[in-house]
Amino acid sequence: MKISHHSVAFFHYVLTDDSGKVLDQSPAGQPLVYLQGAGNIIPGLEKELQDKEVGDKFKVEVAPEDAYGEYYDEAVQVVPLAVFPDDATVEPGVQFQAQGPEGDAMMVTVTAVEDGMATIDGNHPLAGKTLFFDVEIVKVRVASEDEKKAGRVLEA
Repeated sequence: MKISHHSVAFFHYVLTDDSGKVLDQSPAGQPLVYLQGAGNIIPGLEKELQDKEVGDKFKVEVAPEDAYGEYYDEAVQVVPLAVFPDDATVEPGVQFQAQGPEGDAMMVTVTAVEDGMATIDGNHPLAGKTLFFDVEIVKVRVASEDEKKAGRVLEA
């Protein structure tokens, strides 16, 4: 069976950056499971998975605009430490939920702390990066009606 709209696909992957550094991978024996066409994974990868079938092994290069978007300098701000809760650990690498420009929730990452100020970055950590995937399809099945309605896999 080929991966098509509203099929459930199981695949192993290794994600690397342009230097070959491994950024993420599926745990051994635990493939990533998703519903094709529901937008649950990055668009560039989902597009390349279309029409693949069990046993297919391939490489995919995904440009930033088809992954986590471009990197925006204006998404980086310096804010006083006083804006964080008193009990919060504020150090580089820590992520917080913040309020975006339109009042929506967004994740920010602390990138620096100095002189009572924290630099926070609202970009996704992989924004602006071309991503490289090594993929192996291990299972494909038809989605249930409940999964189609929910727009996600309900039962792996």
